Amino acid sequence: MLHEVSFKSFNERDTVYGWVYVPACKPKGIVQLIHGFGEHSRRYFHMIVRYLEAGYIVAADDHVGHGKTAVENPGTWGNWGEKGCHTMMEDEHSLKKLVCKMYPNLPYFLFGHSMGSFIARDFIAKYGSELAGVTICGTAGQFPVSDELMKKMEDLVASGKGDEADPSLGGDLLGWMCERCGEIKLGNEWICHNPYVQQDHAADPFDAFTKPTANRSMLDFVGMMKVIEGTEWAEKVPVALPIYNIAGDEDPVGKYGEGVYQVSNWLISTGHSVKTKLYSGYRHEIHNYADLKDQVSDGIIAFMDSIVG
Repeated sequence: MLHEVSFKSFNERDTVYGWVYVPACKPKGIVQLIHGFGEHSRRYFHMIVRYLEAGYIVAADDHVGHGKTAVENPGTWGNWGEKGCHTMMEDEHSLKKLVCKMYPNLPYFLFGHSMGSFIARDFIAKYGSELAGVTICGTAGQFPVSDELMKKMEDLVASGKGDEADPSLGGDLLGWMCERCGEIKLGNEWICHNPYVQQDHAADPFDAFTKPTANRSMLDFVGMMKVIEGTEWAEKVPVALPIYNIAGDEDPVGKYGEGVYQVSNWLISTGHSVKTKLYSGYRHEIHNYADLKDQVSDGIIAFMDSIVG
């Protein structure tokens, strides 16, 4: 069964569109899937199917400025509104509340990839007590953002250019991602070794990477990363919350494993229990490698099953 749902965004401007996928069997839990920067939730359909087969309801939406939400709110591609860096996190909480009304009293999990992992980390600092567990995938520790770049973003917004898009910001922030990728043809080789995945990602009309992101949204993106750094963030996360932290060890977002362990160490140093797994020889989208995606999904399902019992 598939439900299409919608709700008002925290930005008070957009209507967010999402989907609730329901297995044919009696569900044993719910997992909310949170997609990353410049993409949309249908890129995770393989993983969604695996969760359904394992007996989990799956909830997912397209963030403001992304996917169907951007299509149905004309003129908002790459523009997340004016309510700040917690907008997407609060939208994910709105989706959770909606799904819990539809299917109450089931263990509730989050899975967030890349920017989705940043959103999930922001979520668990505020609403972690509402969850049975969380998987963060392809996450980052302290992200290399220069003071000069931050100042440039702030000045653009302060000068009234927040809704405009300066393409150089994305290049300055993310342009180094392909430093270990060898030959560069599309500029997104850092996501996966497979040229088919690269081409599909680059050509997908629902991927906001095909359009520049607004200056204010770029500033909010950096702000989102800043609020989930260090033990100050980790101390806000409920100690009892089970956490599964996964990535590829050739993923530049996680500094090739260093940033992934940095996040786990922040949590461990504040009393949390974290299971950390790096997949050797894989880049950012570990869930899109043909030879690995089933293993990745199985690991997440095993993590959730161990909690559901």
